[in-house]
Amino acid sequence: MSATSDASSDLYGPVEDWADDLDHADPEYNRRAHEIWHDLREGGCPVAHSDRYGGMWAPLTHDYVKEVAYDTEHFTSQGVIVNRGRPIAPPPVGPAPPITSDPPFHQVARRLLLPPFSPKRIEAWDDDVRDLCRSLLDDMGDIEAGASVVDAAVQYAQHIPVNVIARMLGFPTTDDDYFRRCVHELIERVNEPLDDERDDGPRLDLYLDRQIEEHRANPRDDLTTFLLEAEIDGNKLSHEHVRGSMVLLLIAGIDTTWSAIGSSLWHLATHPDDLERLRNEPDLMQFAVEEFLRAYAPVTMARLVKEDHDFHGCPMKADEWVLLPFPAANRDPAFFDDAEEFVIDRAENRHAAFGLGIHRCLGSNLARLELRVAIEEFIARFPAFSLGGETRWSVGQIRGPRELPLRIDAVA
Repeated sequence: MSATSDASSDLYGPVEDWADDLDHADPEYNRRAHEIWHDLREGGCPVAHSDRYGGMWAPLTHDYVKEVAYDTEHFTSQGVIVNRGRPIAPPPVGPAPPITSDPPFHQVARRLLLPPFSPKRIEAWDDDVRDLCRSLLDDMGDIEAGASVVDAAVQYAQHIPVNVIARMLGFPTTDDDYFRRCVHELIERVNEPLDDERDDGPRLDLYLDRQIEEHRANPRDDLTTFLLEAEIDGNKLSHEHVRGSMVLLLIAGIDTTWSAIGSSLWHLATHPDDLERLRNEPDLMQFAVEEFLRAYAPVTMARLVKEDHDFHGCPMKADEWVLLPFPAANRDPAFFDDAEEFVIDRAENRHAAFGLGIHRCLGSNLARLELRVAIEEFIARFPAFSLGGETRWSVGQIRGPRELPLRIDAVA
C-alpha cells in the first residue's frame, strides 16, 4: 500500500489550511513545498501548526529553524521522524545514535563515526561511484535520442546511495529493493492508520540482528565490524547502539542522497540554460552542487518539545513535535539573496542542507561526492534531456522525485 498513490489511506485526510493544519505527509506537500513555504511566510506565518501527530509545529524562517536546532535545553533529539507515536528507546542513546542522542552523549557517539566519513576516506570512493553510475547508465539499454524516455529516479538515482551504503556496511548489494522498502515504511507511511496486526513490514531490526551476528562470526573491514569493535570508556557498544547506528546510516544515507540526485536532474531537465552552462563550463560544478543542495535540500528533521515552552508566542507543549524544514530555511529571502532563484554560480552559499546545530550531517562528504559524480556521469552520457512525463514526488520528511521520466534529447 503506497501512501502516495491512495490519499484515502491517510489517517487525517487532505490539508485545507497549511498554516493551522500542516501535514508534511499530505501528497500535495512535497509536490508544492516551495510554494507553500513562500505563501505562509508572505502571509505572516513564520511558524505553522497542526494538531495532527499529537501536536506539531514547523518554523519556516532560517532564524527560527536555526534557533530550534541549536536549542538542546528546550528540545530533545530523541525523536527525529514525526509519526503518531513517540520514541520508546530511552535517552541518552535513543533509537538511532547519534542523531537521536542529546548532549553530552551525542558528542561521544558522533565522534565514533567521524573517521570512516573523513574527506580522505570518502575521496577514495570516487572511482567506485563513477563505475556504478556508468553501469547503471549502460543498463538503460539502447537509447534513441528524441524518443527514449528513462526514469532517472527508479533506474538511476535510487540505486547509487543504496549500493554504496550497503557496501560500506558490508551488506549484500542484492538487498537494494529491501532497503528501499524500509525507507518507504519508515519515512513515508507515517500518516497511515496503525494496525497492530499488520505484519507486512520489512522488520529491519531482525535483518540487522542477522547482519550483526554474521559479522561477529566473520569480522571484516567494513562499517559493521567497525561499530562492533568500537568502544566508549573502554566498553564495547551495546547491541542496541550498534543496531541503531546502522539504522541511521541506512536511512540517512540512502533516501536523502538519491532525493538530492533526482531533484538536481529534475532541475536540469526543466532549466536547459543551466544544463548547457554545466555541460560547457565543467568548473561550475563545484558551485552547482552547493546550489542544488541549497535550492533542493531534501532533508527535514524533527525534535520533541521537552517541556511546555513559549517559542516566539507559540505555546508549545511537552512531547509535541517540531519539524525542522532545512529546505524552507534555505529559501528564506531574509537570509539569502534571490532565495527563490537557482543561481548556478552562487559564490556565497551558507546553506543548511546538511542541517544546523549539533546534528549536522556527518556523511556530508559522501553525499557531495555521490551527487557530483552522479550528475557528471548523467550529463556526460546524455548531454540534453527534458521531462518526459509526470514527476511523482515523495511523501514525508525527505523530499525528492520517486518517479522522474526524462526524455533523452541527445546521446554522447
